Amino acid sequence: MEKYTAPQPMSAKRENKTGIVILAAGNSSRLGEPKQLLEFKNTTLLKNTINEALLVPNSIVIVVTGAVHETIEKEIDPSKIKIVFNPDWELGMSSSIIAGLKEFMVSAPESNTCIFSVCDQPYLTHTVFEELVTAHSKTKKGIIASSYAGTFGIPVLFERKYFNALLELDEQSGAKKIIKNYIEDSSLVPFEKGVIDIDTQEDYQNLIS
Repeated sequence: MEKYTAPQPMSAKRENKTGIVILAAGNSSRLGEPKQLLEFKNTTLLKNTINEALLVPNSIVIVVTGAVHETIEKEIDPSKIKIVFNPDWELGMSSSIIAGLKEFMVSAPESNTCIFSVCDQPYLTHTVFEELVTAHSKTKKGIIASSYAGTFGIPVLFERKYFNALLELDEQSGAKKIIKNYIEDSSLVPFEKGVIDIDTQEDYQNLIS
């Protein structure tokens, strides 16, 4: 008699998803109001970034909140994303990178790549995220950063082998330090409008005028 083998439950299937961690924990001190909630494209800067990230196939979207987190969390729909509160947000962006990455590693322990982004680059689209993923696949480099205005930065993709280095970032260091330390394993994807971000009221008025 043929031996019966029970089918594996769906949860046992291993999936290699790309994490997209949106850093939205700052208090927007130079702006004077939460930049995350500024109106843009009939929504807000943060929601616009979330919506674009959700268009990326096979991804997990994580939003890291901090300052005014209660207000922000009331404004975003948690059904399709994961929200992480960073109680140490005042220590700087590195603390939010660590909080978001920890959540991603728990949510998708088998996954190999994670993108870190901010919410105040108004011209960030799902195409930018997808180009980072494609460049990683083609170049086999462990770090894929965006390039603009003669420099490089966020959004940036890191392969799993750099997760420990990210988790060990101190208060004064950012992810850019890791890129510089491993520049030979890095590749750049052009994102010229990435230079435009919203830090001041003047920046915002220039955007909507």
